Amino acid sequence: MRIPRIFTVQTLSGGATLVLEPGPSQHLARALRMGPGDALCLFDGSGVDFPATIVSADKRAVTVALEQGQPGLVESPLRIHLGIGVSRGERMDWVVQKATELGVAEITPLYTERTEVRLRGEREARKLQHWQQVAISACEQSGRSCLPQVHAPGTVPGWTGDCEDTQRLVLHHRASPLPATASSPTSLSLLVGPEGGLSEAEIATAMAAGFLPLALGPRVLRTETAPLAALAILQAHWGDMCLPR
Repeated sequence: MRIPRIFTVQTLSGGATLVLEPGPSQHLARALRMGPGDALCLFDGSGVDFPATIVSADKRAVTVALEQGQPGLVESPLRIHLGIGVSRGERMDWVVQKATELGVAEITPLYTERTEVRLRGEREARKLQHWQQVAISACEQSGRSCLPQVHAPGTVPGWTGDCEDTQRLVLHHRASPLPATASSPTSLSLLVGPEGGLSEAEIATAMAAGFLPLALGPRVLRTETAPLAALAILQAHWGDMCLPR
């Protein structure tokens, strides 16, 4: 049986005993039907995994005893910040989930000229919390011990103007592929539009901020496909994904 990995907002330390939050407790006790003596792994987003054993469990609270922490998976040497146009329905959840699995370090949802979803106030706060939970669940599944940060939504001019990464790219279907001789960056900002893509003005704004246009190939990819294809290519080119030789 696979040992479940559970995120907690509590700061963890080896040898401690703690009571998990209601959400993880209910998941372990109700969904997984785990009980005293069962093993699990906890992480708090600091990059360390803590093997643990359930001491007691009921439907409201699970108490666990922690062993000494162990270094989690090494993060990619390429730190990627994804700026992604907010899309409709479950597409955004899909992008956040898969981008987390692909090792992205930060995600900023963006309101663009062609964005059809506009969130305000409490709705935006709830959606932001939901996206962060999607990222947490993806870390639990994929083995990551560091959480990507999901920022509050911004705009293309604001986000591109604040980017200071060593490499900056904007997806644009009329651009050129990534040069094989391009120097290896340590950090990268990737801008991807919503349904319908970025406007010419937004692409010009990004390029004025130091972004280079990048194309992925001859086919037009959907908004939930394009960032994931780009992330996989960039991680294979400069990060921690490798192709068979």
